[in-house]
Amino acid sequence: GARQQTNFCNESLMLEKLPACGKSFEEMMKKVDSKKWCNLTEFITYYDKFTQCTEHEANTASCFWPNPLAEGFITGIHKQFFSNCTSEKVHWEDPPDEILVTLILIPVMLTCAMITLVVWCSKRSDIL
Repeated sequence: GARQQTNFCNESLMLEKLPACGKSFEEMMKKVDSKKWCNLTEFITYYDKFTQCTEHEANTASCFWPNPLAEGFITGIHKQFFSNCTSEKVHWEDPPDEILVTLILIPVMLTCAMITLVVWCSKRSDIL
């Protein structure tokens, strides 16, 4: 019968190759002002190349991607470059009462007016 060849993930080879991706990303990030490291649009191309590199190296080592070891490496890169980036949470507040009452009353009044108009028109079928 036909023999099925099974490729096993060579984790040590992958871990040996991934730092080259990190080094390349580090060199590319030197072109970006560190104050802009939290703005993804400033370095999205570099990050895409980094991601493709890690995927290529994992596949070269016959490993699936992402995998726990590659994710650990990527997390380390994130900590190195993006540890000061925090997501700012928007604090929503209710509008002032005057505006809130107005925003509620306008649709209520329009609904009442439309109901009144429909009822009035239905009682005056002689005009239609």
